Amino acid sequence: MSLPRLDRVRPAAGRPVTGAVLVLHGGRPEGYEAADGLRLPYLRMVPFARAVAAAGARRGLDAALLRYRHRGWNAPDLDPVQDARWALADLRRRHGDVPVVLVGHSMGGRAALRIGADDGVAGVAALAPWLERGEPWAHLADQTVLVAHGDRERMTSPQASRWFAGRVASISDRVARFEVLGDGHTMLRRAPAWHDLVTRFALGALGLEPFPEAVAKAMAAGDPDGLAVPLEDL
Repeated sequence: MSLPRLDRVRPAAGRPVTGAVLVLHGGRPEGYEAADGLRLPYLRMVPFARAVAAAGARRGLDAALLRYRHRGWNAPDLDPVQDARWALADLRRRHGDVPVVLVGHSMGGRAALRIGADDGVAGVAALAPWLERGEPWAHLADQTVLVAHGDRERMTSPQASRWFAGRVASISDRVARFEVLGDGHTMLRRAPAWHDLVTRFALGALGLEPFPEAVAKAMAAGDPDGLAVPLEDL
C-alpha cells in the first residue's frame, strides 16, 4: 500500500520553526495510480514551494510539498483530503502547534478548501481550484482565503471559484480573489506573478509581514469588488 509523503523544499535555516506552508498539487477526478514526483501536477507546484521557502527560511518558515497516495479525488473516499490531514498532523508532530498556510492547485485547491478550518490552519490559497456545485463553504467562517484563477482557464471553472469566494466572503472579511489575465491552468505564462502572490499571501497569513496592498484592499472591498481583481505586479 502506498503512503503519502512530505517533501521538504528547504528547511528553515537552522532556526526554530514558527510557521509552515503545505503545498498540495493537482490530480484527477478518479485514479489509484501513485502520485509520484515526476508527474506534471507535482512538478508544477515545486516552484511555488521553493519561492515560499526562499522568502521565509530566515524567519523560521518550513515549506513542504505533499505527494498523495493516489492521483485521484476518488469520491466518496476523498483520498487527497485524507492525505492533506495526514500532512497537517505530521507537521504538528514535527513542529508543535505552529500556524500552517495551505496552498493548493486545481484538485489540491479543492482539498485545501475542504480542510481550511482544521486546527492550526491560518490561511488557504486556492489556485485555479476545481470546485463543483454544492461545494461546502460554511466551515470557512472567519478564515483567511485567497483564490486566483486565470482568464484563459480551460480545465476548471472561474465562475465556480467566483461563486465560492462570494459565499465565503459573506462569512469572513479576509477573502480576496484575483484574475490572472493572460494565463490559464498551467500558470506558466505569468509564473512569477503567481509565485509572488502566493508567497506574499502566505507570509501575511502567518503574520510574518503585512499583506501586500492589493491583497489588503481586495479583502477590505469584499464582494463584489474584491473578488474579481486583475492581478498586477505586487
